[in-house]
Order: sequence, then C-alpha cells, then structure tokens
Amino acid sequence: MDLAYLLDWAALLLRWLHLIVGIAWIGASFYFVWLDNHLVQPQAPELRAKGVDGELWAVHGGGFYNPQKYMVAPPNLPQHLHWFYWESYWTWISGFALFVTLYLFNANTYLIDPRVQVWSAPAAVVAALGFLLAGWLVYDQICRRLGHKPDGSIGHDGRVLGLIAVFIALATWAACQLFAGRAAFLIIGAMMATMMSANVLVWIIPGQKQVIAEMRAGRPVDPVYGQRGKQRSVHNTYFTLPVLIAMLSNHYGMLYSHAQNWLVLTLLMAVGVLVRTYFVKRHKGVNAWGLLAGALALLAGLIMWMAPTRAPLTVAQAAPSFGEVQAVITQRCVLCHNAELAQKGVQLHTPALIAQNAQLLYQQAVVQKLMPLNNATAITEAERALLGRWFEAGAKAQ
Repeated sequence: MDLAYLLDWAALLLRWLHLIVGIAWIGASFYFVWLDNHLVQPQAPELRAKGVDGELWAVHGGGFYNPQKYMVAPPNLPQHLHWFYWESYWTWISGFALFVTLYLFNANTYLIDPRVQVWSAPAAVVAALGFLLAGWLVYDQICRRLGHKPDGSIGHDGRVLGLIAVFIALATWAACQLFAGRAAFLIIGAMMATMMSANVLVWIIPGQKQVIAEMRAGRPVDPVYGQRGKQRSVHNTYFTLPVLIAMLSNHYGMLYSHAQNWLVLTLLMAVGVLVRTYFVKRHKGVNAWGLLAGALALLAGLIMWMAPTRAPLTVAQAAPSFGEVQAVITQRCVLCHNAELAQKGVQLHTPALIAQNAQLLYQQAVVQKLMPLNNATAITEAERALLGRWFEAGAKAQ
C-alpha cells in the first residue's frame, strides 16, 4: 500500500485518539475546578466529625450523587483510590505522536517556510522539540523561584501567572520568527500542553502519592504538597482554552498567514484566559461579567483589525478568463496536484479537473488561504483574488 495513504490513516486515528483522551482530561479538569468551587460546609455533625470539609448534592442520569471533600484525608484511608492522570498522559502521548507523524517527519513541508527562516530540516526539528522542553523548564523555574512565600508556602500566583503570560507571548513571537506560521501555532499549543502534562507527571501526582505514603506511615503531612498540586492544577485550568485555540487556529490560514501572526495568536489566547477566568470566578459566586465583556471586546477588536479590505470590482475584474485562471493554477498548484503527484487525491492539471475541484480550490486557496502549503509556490494575493472572482462568476472551464 502507498505510504502516503497509510500516513493519512495514522493521522486520522491519532487525531481521533487525541480528541477522545483530550476530552476526558479537560472534562475531568473542568469538573473538579467546578466541584471545588461549589462545595458547601456539611451540616451533619457526623460528617464534620469525620473531617469532611465540603460536600455537594447533585443529580445526573437518574441518580443522586454526594461527593465529599476531606480537608486532609478520611480517618481510614481506603486502599483503592481512583487516580486522574492517564487522561493527561495519553493526551500528551497521542498529541506528540501526531506532531511527529505530521510535522517532524515532513519538516521541509510543514515546519520550514523559506520566507520566514532558511534552515535544514534536522535543525528545524531540533528547534521544535527545544520549544517543548524549554517551555516546561522556564515555566517550572518561574513557579519554583517566584511562587513561594517567605515561610516556604506556595503563593504570589498573580506575579507568577503574569510572568508566565509574558514568557508565552515571547515564545509565540519567537516561534513565528522561526517556523512556518501554521507550525508555529501548533508548536506553541504543544509547548503549553507539555507544561500542563508535566505538571501532572512531575508535581501533582508525585505530591499526592507522597501525602498518601506519609499518612499510611503515620507521619505528619507537609502541606506544601497539597499547595503545590493546587497551584499547578489552577495553572492547568487557565492554560486549557489557550492551548485549544492554538491547536485549532492552525487550521485557519487567515490567522497564521497574517503579517503579525504572533500577535494574533497571543490575543486569541488572552481571550481564552479571560473566558476561563470568568467561569472560575462565576463558580465561586463572584460577579465577573466584566471579564466576559473584556473577552468579547478583545475578540471583536481582533476581528475588525484583521478584516480584509477588498478593492472595488471593475468590469475587467468581474470575470477573468479561464486562460488566466489556468495559468495561475499551473504555476502555483499543479506542482503538487498532477497526474503523478496528487496530494490529498486532488488533481488540477486539466480544465475538467480544475472545474471538478473548483469548490475545494476556492475554499483552500481563496477563503482559508491554506494552500499552497506554507505558500511554497509564492501565490500572490492578487492571484488568490483572481481565483475567487472566477469561482464567484460560475467557475467556467472555457
């Protein structure tokens, strides 16, 4: 079987797996943040006597649920505990496998844009992996060095989050100076996702296991483990929506092909942070409509700033000849869409095939500006507009 065909299947299945486990991880994260902010002090004396600090009654799927949170742990720690970490690990593993399959194995096509940075595929691959590692190391050092109060407890989260935001904005700018725009957006999303999963792997789960080990051994529990786990868990919930928009936005050429693409992504991620902060505060009963209004205003400003300007149509512009259209397609598209090499099963080397794929051509090259990939054949905006006028005039192949 054809290798390209098998790679397409691998990409599809990895995307599917990544989506499934990502939903499980984010869903669990959102649920526990919501739960923490909706627990109430128990009224029953027997619950308070057992050390229950908060409880909630809920109904779902025809059943009633009564989750209870202990300030430290129940007097008799059960042997069987459910751990929420495989969702995180498999989200990262599947995402990294997809990144390797699509981007690192095709670095010349997906990572490198000569208009941005001219370098070898191995160098681009190493740099891309470096962003993932450096992102975690810098973030972790910010938390370690600046996230502690004088007494050793965890704090100063406003200062820590502010520095993390500055670091991510700088990393976004740097990625957009080194990689093709589409790859840069994905790399930033992957860098932040690595930070999130590493929080679970390095701090949250080991801290919880240490607490349990000390309790089973009858030793006093150092509260720093819980504080640190809470800090990193809170960070993860604020990272979630920025990571999702970074991953999704690389499918929209109007975003990553913008001259200030790093700023576009930074602003989109800021919208995500504001929206997530609004929901966290709303869970706590705090009036935070200002945050939501700010997010919508920022998003509206971004949309207006990026809005394309169209030159008024003239009679000469209204309906380009098919000869003009075919000349552009031959020069910019046929290199990858011909009888011998039909990327994604699309061929454009004859008038009939151009007409047959007119809708796809319009969507990919004119509306979304995804093709040519990384604009490898240097199609111009005027040429995209010409293809658009041809399609809007009926896409006639004559």
